[in-house]
Amino acid sequence: MIKKGLFRLGIFFLYLVSLLPFWLLYIFANILYVFLYYLTRYRRGVTQENLRNAFPEKTQQERNDIEKKYYKYLADLIVETVKMITISAAEMQKRVVPTNPEIIQHYFKQGKSISAVAGHYCNWEWAGSEFSISNPLFIIYKPLNNEVFDAFFKKVRSKFGGKPIAMRQTLRTMLQHKNELTVTVFAGDQTPVREDTTYFTDFLNQPTSVFLGIEKIAKMIDSVVIFYDMRRVKRGYYTYTIVPLVENAKDTAQYEVTNAHVKYLETMINREPQYWLWSHRRWKFKPEDIH
Repeated sequence: MIKKGLFRLGIFFLYLVSLLPFWLLYIFANILYVFLYYLTRYRRGVTQENLRNAFPEKTQQERNDIEKKYYKYLADLIVETVKMITISAAEMQKRVVPTNPEIIQHYFKQGKSISAVAGHYCNWEWAGSEFSISNPLFIIYKPLNNEVFDAFFKKVRSKFGGKPIAMRQTLRTMLQHKNELTVTVFAGDQTPVREDTTYFTDFLNQPTSVFLGIEKIAKMIDSVVIFYDMRRVKRGYYTYTIVPLVENAKDTAQYEVTNAHVKYLETMINREPQYWLWSHRRWKFKPEDIH
């Protein structure tokens, strides 16, 4: 009970912080960057190893520059995520602008549901929130271990109408709604647990375990597979473009859908690498670890 009380107090503090104007939040982000990068060196070993393996062709100085830019952006991402608690729909739509939203209705008119893939790139949470203001959206997510924070972030993610679905409930949910036109967004760069790993593909110059759930569900409901191509315009402002990858998933070869979304994310990362989540332990095991 005491722990739950402390967690709720922490949530109340985050709510108060989220009420602050953006200009003040970004001052805090500047301070947070110094704390993360210099003082605590938050996961810098993980970040440096990931960058070395992903970009062996770059010089050490080039990788150092990416690392610094990444931590500056990570600090911004943290305060922007907190701001989601109280941001209005109008403010969100001003700060995240889709370039081609008409594509959704184009496919709906064809009677096609949509499997949307995103990476942990730029502010993926904002993109999903903006999209859900005017479109029905299922958001597949990995539940947090802390029940209080998990319930809180589910509430934040659903404030504009999105419906968070725990990863393990994805198939059941899709079957329940198979006769409806839906948009379901998946994170394409999550690390599957070892016992669920059956496929590796090349991603950022190394064998990488990939979830096959996106491909399986897309084929099951014969959806269009799209990718959120997100770009940062300036601090606190983004655009995203809906990029069709596969129009008839059930007609694709094995792993075709999976390889398509993995390669597209890789293209985005190579374009502006500082906006991907480098401190994430994405490569927890290698093909030889799987028996």
